[in-house]
Amino acid sequence: MHTHTHTHTQENSYLVRSMDFMGWISARGYVVMLLMFPLTVNQGSACDAPSSPQCFRRNKEESVYKCEWHQNTTEGDATFDLRFSFCDKPLGSFRETHAWVNEEQLIRFRPVDVWVEAHVGDSKCTSNKTSVLLSETVKFEAPRDISVSWTQNHLSMTWTAAEKHPAMAEVWFRKAETQSWEKRRNLTEFTQSKNLMSDQLVIEDLQKRTSYQVQLRHQTTVTRYPLWSDWSPLVIVPAELERKLDVNMTLEALEGFRKVTLLWKPVHHATAVSGLTYILKDTQSPRGCPCKKKPHSIKQTEHTEYVSYSPVSISVIARNAAGSSPEAVIQVPAGPAPDLKPCDKTLLNGKVKKSTCLEWYELQDGDLRPESVRTLTARTTKRERKLMRNSTKDYVGYLYYEHLCVNKRPKTVNMCLFYQKENVPKKAPQDLFVFNQTHNSATLSWKTIPTVERRGFLTHYNMCSVKINSQGELKECHSIPASLVTYRLENLRPEMKYNISLAGVTTAGEGPKATVTINTLPLISMNEWLKLGLVLAFLFILLLVVCACICKRMKKNILPPVPEPSILDFSSRESVTQEWMQEEDEEVEHGFTLQLLHPTGETLAEDAEDTAMSLDIAIKRLDPVVPEETNADALIPSSTAQTLRDAKKEIPNTEQEDLLALLLYRKGLVFDMKTDLVK
Repeated sequence: MHTHTHTHTQENSYLVRSMDFMGWISARGYVVMLLMFPLTVNQGSACDAPSSPQCFRRNKEESVYKCEWHQNTTEGDATFDLRFSFCDKPLGSFRETHAWVNEEQLIRFRPVDVWVEAHVGDSKCTSNKTSVLLSETVKFEAPRDISVSWTQNHLSMTWTAAEKHPAMAEVWFRKAETQSWEKRRNLTEFTQSKNLMSDQLVIEDLQKRTSYQVQLRHQTTVTRYPLWSDWSPLVIVPAELERKLDVNMTLEALEGFRKVTLLWKPVHHATAVSGLTYILKDTQSPRGCPCKKKPHSIKQTEHTEYVSYSPVSISVIARNAAGSSPEAVIQVPAGPAPDLKPCDKTLLNGKVKKSTCLEWYELQDGDLRPESVRTLTARTTKRERKLMRNSTKDYVGYLYYEHLCVNKRPKTVNMCLFYQKENVPKKAPQDLFVFNQTHNSATLSWKTIPTVERRGFLTHYNMCSVKINSQGELKECHSIPASLVTYRLENLRPEMKYNISLAGVTTAGEGPKATVTINTLPLISMNEWLKLGLVLAFLFILLLVVCACICKRMKKNILPPVPEPSILDFSSRESVTQEWMQEEDEEVEHGFTLQLLHPTGETLAEDAEDTAMSLDIAIKRLDPVVPEETNADALIPSSTAQTLRDAKKEIPNTEQEDLLALLLYRKGLVFDMKTDLVK
């Protein structure tokens, strides 16, 4: 049974301490203590001697003793004689390797010798003799019904107690098959609950995230010569399930019922070494259709079931040999009911068929998990029905469901609201507010009355308006559907103050009112409209003027104007000019304008000559027909020539000169020639 070294033959040290047999005095005067005298008689070679027998009770209260031994022979016709020293004859012949003997046949309060004779065919062999004090010898059965659980890093082991006293327990454990065994020995903690007795032993300082192999044995503590029990079967202790399952839900609405699919990840392999089970519990088990709460277990990590339109609470836990995971709760809200109406009739006071189930719970705003769901089926007793009716409150709204079992699925066939007794609303509509006011209208908005404050079916809202400081004016009221939370109030008078009241109405009457004050805007006359139009027209014209100015300024900066050419009249050398002009195919007048820019820097005297030379070169390039020997001054008008001469004379004496620009007009073209005077 064990991989480690365990001897299943019990220690004889307890027996040695108990044997006070006095021997006899020999002829030489020696005193001999006879504790155990091995005697084996073999007759023939076909018989193997059995082991020494052990005789004991299962606990101190037992009156029947059991003697057991072991035999290696495989012969099927072997018989065993059980012998005691106080009797010449055997107490019986047995084919098994154990025997039950009543205490009346035994001497229990002084040590006796016991041995076994084995008979195989014609052969006989005898075991060693064992001395035992029967009244003080107890051997428990092997521990049974062992359960394990984790508390932090401590492993608690519990099993059925053999007697009403703490026992001595020995535990051997290891993490894996290849590792060595560790041993712990300690007293158990005895507990008793009704008729159930149990022993508990706590093994401290283990690793709860690791699985273990454990074996256990125990012995009594109330007798002088206890024997160790046999070892328990090997117990596999899985790791602790610390976290709740991460469950994902998908919901599919069908006709009268919904399909719920749950999916979660597998747990760590160390928690599932001895097997793992998932326990599901809900308020509408498909196996107990309809409305029967029944847990069921599965092995897979996916589960599909069908539920009705009423709210459903589903819990999922993982369970192994060491305990359970925290409960993962999935809330399935109530099914869609856009046209939820008051109930015309219910079966609360009528007869319910076997396949019908009724459910109802208090209607709460936004509450998907009703605290108490009342369920009524054909199995509900009259007393339970009376208690349900008495627990149904007046002025409280209830959501009512009728379910049928169709193909083992709970299907909702009726869903409505009902009040056992109605009253006027307890509160007024909340947060009444006015906006979008004009001279003759205004819009009002509000929040609906809380469900628990309605105390009845809200049929409509009653809105009334009354002018302030008016004599003989009647208030004007409007009936607004209960589904609306905004309303446009029309046909008001300009520059008037109104008191507006709003109240919810049930079949029992009108509830408290919410009030607000409205100030309508003044009416604008025709003259005011004309004034406003003139102002807008003036602003429009002013805007056009500004835009035109901006565009003109931008055009001037981007596209500067082209200067008009100056037509010059030549007074000197007229004859030469006329002959030269006659040679041209087309009569074209030549002219240029000399513009002297303002100086921006210092001008050296020697730059004046360069400027004159540049001017001569420009004239020659303009008309290559002019003979080289012809003086450029002859082509320039006298006034212009004189200006150039004056410039030549004045340039050396000028302190700052920047640029000389010469514009020439030749055959319809304008040339802009600039000569830098200052570098």
